[in-house]
Amino acid sequence: MELPLVVGVDGSHHSLQAVDWAVDAAARHALPLRLVHASLWERYEGIAPAAAPGRPWEQIRDEEIAASAAERARRRGPDVKVAAEVLPEDPVDALLRAGREASGVVVGSRGRGELAGLLLGSVSLAVAARAGCPVTVVRGGEPNRGGAFGRIVLGVGEPGGAGGPSAAVRFAFHEAEAGGRTLEAVRAWRAPVGEVTDDLLLEGDPVRAHWARAERTLEDALRTPVRDHPEVTVHRATVEGTARKALLHAAATADLLVLGAHRGHGHTAGLQLGRIAHAALHHAPCPVVIVPERDRIVPERDGNVPDRDGNVPDRD
Repeated sequence: MELPLVVGVDGSHHSLQAVDWAVDAAARHALPLRLVHASLWERYEGIAPAAAPGRPWEQIRDEEIAASAAERARRRGPDVKVAAEVLPEDPVDALLRAGREASGVVVGSRGRGELAGLLLGSVSLAVAARAGCPVTVVRGGEPNRGGAFGRIVLGVGEPGGAGGPSAAVRFAFHEAEAGGRTLEAVRAWRAPVGEVTDDLLLEGDPVRAHWARAERTLEDALRTPVRDHPEVTVHRATVEGTARKALLHAAATADLLVLGAHRGHGHTAGLQLGRIAHAALHHAPCPVVIVPERDRIVPERDGNVPDRDGNVPDRD
């Protein structure tokens, strides 16, 4: 049985964009769609509830939000199996729990009551930082959200210690194969002034040494999935500069940006969304998916809401 694709809905324009994107993704992968509306969105989105307790309009409103999203999903994807439910929970807790039995979670870039100046909603950021499954934040213009470019960008980071392709690399190839899209794997590199290591001394030219190292990292990351997915067209790009700049530039004409993230331990358990992931989630011109590297996942405690400012920064 295929695990469903979970979508967080709250009636906002951004959440409806997430529904549209998720319907298309569910159709590509032949997955059922589960729409989740948590009735405590106001805690995060700044909407003050009325004073009287037990208001019947609250239940009606929540049911209408879920039903409207389900109707929209069925119109867009008549062959997609759609289920919708209202959960009387904190939205982050509800989506994290739903994500434990899901192929992925999809959220909009902002919620119903976000301040105009915010680039990313608190719920979206918290879920992306904690979920144990891939989380897609749907953002960007209509051509990017609608898959007009036929292109997926994959950010290739430092190799992990478990061996084999990372979860993000596997995800990107699976997405490219399912949608018949081109995959561009990007590895950024820089040559810090004054750095001296054995390989730099052997190469003689520090710039060439850093470029060669980036080429090897990229090739090592792609070797197995390229062999396993021969039908996927892959372009490789080693770019001098920061990963943030390279990925945002590449994402301008992309349908999806795929990034991996690792979990911490103890009180920092959760995905470590450093500067690169934060920049992508706030500024990318296309949908962004954060893929947890499962070889480093540790158990998560129920109801443990992340500290949005406590993430460990990546090295650009």
